[in-house]
Amino acid sequence: MTLILLEFIIAIPILSFLMTWFVPASEEKWIARSVWIFNAFHLIFILSFIVLWILNGSDSINLKELVLFKSIGYEFFIDFYFDKITAVFSVVGAFLTLLITTYSSDYLHREKGYKRFFNTIQFFYVGYTIIIFSGNLETLFIGWEILGVSSFLLIAFYDDRFLPVKNAIKVFSIYRIGDLGILLAMWLSHHLWHENITFHKLNNFELVHEHLESHTWVGVSISLMILLSACVKSAQLPFSSWLPRAMEGPTPSSAIFYGSLAVHLGVFLLLRTNHFWEQQISVRILIASIGFLTAILTSSIARAQSSIKGQIAYSSTAQIGIIFIEIALGWDILALIHFASNAFLRSYQLLVSPSMVSYFIRESFFVDKPTVATWIQRVPKRISYGFYILSTKEWNLDLWMYKTYWDPLRKMSAILNTPFWIKGIWFTIPLYIYFWFNFSERLLTIHWIHDWLPLLFSSISLWVVFRAFGEKGKPFRAWTLVIYYHFWTALSVMYNEQFKIEQLGVYLSGVIVSGILGAALLLWMQKKEKDLLLDRYRGLKRQYPNLSLFFLLACLGLSGFPITPTFVGEDLLFTHIHEDQVILAYMTSLSYVVEGLAVMRIYARLFMGPSIRTFHEIAYKSS
Repeated sequence: MTLILLEFIIAIPILSFLMTWFVPASEEKWIARSVWIFNAFHLIFILSFIVLWILNGSDSINLKELVLFKSIGYEFFIDFYFDKITAVFSVVGAFLTLLITTYSSDYLHREKGYKRFFNTIQFFYVGYTIIIFSGNLETLFIGWEILGVSSFLLIAFYDDRFLPVKNAIKVFSIYRIGDLGILLAMWLSHHLWHENITFHKLNNFELVHEHLESHTWVGVSISLMILLSACVKSAQLPFSSWLPRAMEGPTPSSAIFYGSLAVHLGVFLLLRTNHFWEQQISVRILIASIGFLTAILTSSIARAQSSIKGQIAYSSTAQIGIIFIEIALGWDILALIHFASNAFLRSYQLLVSPSMVSYFIRESFFVDKPTVATWIQRVPKRISYGFYILSTKEWNLDLWMYKTYWDPLRKMSAILNTPFWIKGIWFTIPLYIYFWFNFSERLLTIHWIHDWLPLLFSSISLWVVFRAFGEKGKPFRAWTLVIYYHFWTALSVMYNEQFKIEQLGVYLSGVIVSGILGAALLLWMQKKEKDLLLDRYRGLKRQYPNLSLFFLLACLGLSGFPITPTFVGEDLLFTHIHEDQVILAYMTSLSYVVEGLAVMRIYARLFMGPSIRTFHEIAYKSS
C-alpha cells in the first residue's frame, strides 16, 4: 500500500502537467482550478503518506521502479527514495506550489501567456518532485535537466523583450556548469562502485569506507563535483550573481523558483549525499568556507541593492550559505528547519514585494524617521565606503563570470569561426568516414596512435560544437554542426573501448530523429523567411507558435534531454571513458556544455526577443 501511494505521489505532478495542455488557453478559470485541484490533492497525499510512514516506523524506503537499459556491466534504472529529507522537501514544495498557483490565478489574469505560465510551473514541479524523490544520481539528473529547461522558460516568460531572453540564456549557461558536475560525478561513481549506486546503499558506512579507503582521490573528486553542482544551483560563490538576473520572470515564478524551492536544491544535493563525503574532512571544511564567504559577501550586497528583488535574492543566498555551514558541521535537522523557514520567508517577501514597494515610497514621503546610531557608523569611513562601493558593484562577481566563463567561450567560438577554421571542418569529413569504416581494425598494429585517437576525436568534436555555438549565419548550418558533433563524440568513445552497436544505437537514435525533425523545420522556415540568420533575435514565435514548440522539442531531444534515448546514451558513453582518462572526460563534458548552449542559442535567436516584424509592438531593451 505504501509503495503504491509513493508511486501515485510522484505521478500526480506529471498528470497535472499533461492535463494543462488540453485546457484551451482562453479558459483561465479551468486552467487555474484544475492545477489547484491537482496540487491540493498532491499535498493531501504527501501528508497522508508521511503519517503512514511515521506510524510504520519511519524507515527509509527504496523503490526500484523501471530499468530503461541493461547490458553487461551497466544498468540504467529509475530509482525512488524516501526518508526524512524527502519528507521535509516534499511538504514544503507541495504547500508552496499550491500557494503560488493560487496567487498566480489572479495575479496573471488576462496575461497573454497565462496557460504557458501554468504549463511551465507544473513542468518545474515535475522536475522538483523527481529530484527530491530520486534514489540515484541518474534519476536525480532527469529532474535536474527538467529544472534547467523550466528555469530558462520562466526567466524568458516575457520573450518579446530583449533583457529577459538575454538573462535566461545567461542563467542557463551557468546551470550547464552544474550539469557538468553531475555528469562527472556519475562517471566517477560508475568506476568507484562498478554499478549504478543508489542513495540507499550510500547509508552503509562500511561499504562507503571500504571503497574510499582504496580510492581516496576518486572519492574526493566525486565530492568536489557534487559541491560544484550544489554551489551552482544554490547560487553560492563564485556563482551568486546569476540569482538576481533570474528575477526577470513574473513575481510568482521568482517566489517559487528563485526564492524558495529551486535555489535550495543545492542544499538537498549535499544532504542527500552527506553519507558519502561526511568522512572527508577537507571537503567539509571547503563546504563551510564557501558557505561562510557567501553569507558575508552576499549579505553586504543585499544591503546595497536598489531593487527589492535583488535584496531578497542576495539575502536568500546568504541564508543558504549559513545552511551550507550547518550541513558541513553535521547539523542535518537544523539545516532542514532552516531550509523550510527560509523558503517560506522568501516566498512571502517576493509575493508582497509589489505592494511593499509602494508602501515604502509613501512612507518615505510622509513619515520622518530619526537616524538611529549603529555599529557601522563607528567603522572608519575609508573602510566602510570601500566596502559599500564593492557591495554596490556586487564584488565584481558578474565581471568574474565574464572573464572566466562567458568571454573565453565567445573568444574561442570567434576564433573557430574565422575562414581558416571554417574551411578546415570540410577536411574532417573524409577523416571521419575513414575511421568509421575501419573501426573493426582499430589500428591495433600501432598502439601509441590508437591510444591518442579518442583524444583527437574528442578535440574535433569540441571544435565542431564551438563552431556551431559561434555561428552567426544560417541556423541550418549550426544545426547540422551540432548533429555532426554527436557523431564525432560517438567515434571517440568507440575507439576508446569496445562499444557495442546496440549501445551506439541508443545514443544516436535520439540524435538522428531530433536532428531530422529540427532540420526539416529549419528548411521550411528558410523558404518562408528570406533572411533567416542568427545575427540577432528575430522573435518569430508570434508568427509560428506551433512550429516554435516542435522546434523546442527537437532542441531538447538533440541536447540529450530525457525525452529521447540520447539521455541514456550520454550516461552510457561516459561509462566507457576510463578512470584515468581525466582529460578525455573533461573534454567530453565541456563539449556537452557548449552543445546545450549552442542548441538553445539557435532556438532563442529564432523565436525569442523583439519581433522583426514592424506590425508587432516592440519592447524596449530596458523594459
